[in-house]
Amino acid sequence: MIDINPQRTLVRYNVRIEQEMTPEEVAEGLFPVDEAIREVARAVFDGDEDEVVESLKNAIEKGKDPLSLINNALMVGMEVVSTLYDDNMLYLPDVIISAQAMIEGIEFCKEQSGEEHEYKGKVISYVVEGDIHDIGKKIVTVLLRAKGYEVIDLGKDVPVEEVISAVKREKPLMVTGTALMTTTMSAFSDVNSRLLDSDINVPVVCGGGAVNQDFISQYALGLYCEEAADVPKIADAILKGFDIESLRKEFHKH
Repeated sequence: MIDINPQRTLVRYNVRIEQEMTPEEVAEGLFPVDEAIREVARAVFDGDEDEVVESLKNAIEKGKDPLSLINNALMVGMEVVSTLYDDNMLYLPDVIISAQAMIEGIEFCKEQSGEEHEYKGKVISYVVEGDIHDIGKKIVTVLLRAKGYEVIDLGKDVPVEEVISAVKREKPLMVTGTALMTTTMSAFSDVNSRLLDSDINVPVVCGGGAVNQDFISQYALGLYCEEAADVPKIADAILKGFDIESLRKEFHKH
């Protein structure tokens, strides 16, 4: 008889997880039952772009609708990755690799369908004017896309006027900006003022080494985010109706 210490057991999603289990073993208990769907989700988890496409081809040949595979297979695989990341069983590079494989799969499904995938919402992402350090923005962009958001990536060293024009044109649910250099962080003030002058109250999620919570909280539209992984959670909260005050209560450290 196997002696199992209940203090070393985690129950989640009706799956029994032992500390000795590898992330791959845990993931197997979370993948969908349908084998065609399961193959796609597993390929996303493995971060294998070629295998994602091959598994999608197999699923489509078995009668699965390409667009339905985005939500029912690709996103499901990514959700398993997110779950294990939240449980500290995976690391941020694992999430990024899987997200890139999932995005490749989404593009393939869209090509096969000939129709547009319906995104959860639209987000504008950029690095402030005068700053060329964009690794943080790239991570945020990948994570948002992995969670089903359409991201308008304006790039790095983006003038304030370009940010404002993009917001007016795209009408996003939020804007994400990063600044790594202290000499550039004043651009957030300009973006905040220009948006308010145009009666636009979209949250501006700010991060990067140059800023902190106290600095960003000065601005009516500012929301500070220290962890890139929290950005999709903020987007989800906005879709649920959270206003900026509610978002600060939920995501700011007190």
